[in-house]
Amino acid sequence: MASLYTPQSQAGVMSFYDAPSKGPKLNPKIVLIAIFVFGIIIILIDHFAAL
Repeated sequence: MASLYTPQSQAGVMSFYDAPSKGPKLNPKIVLIAIFVFGIIIILIDHFAAL
């Protein structure tokens, strides 16, 4: 069985994405809930605007 290894060319890419960022830390659940609520609000506005 062949052993798994990370090529040297991709090692820098992985460390780039693993580096901590200075931006806000958001929970993915909160983002999904916000998108869902925003979609419902848009649908409701579109529905009541058509009346």
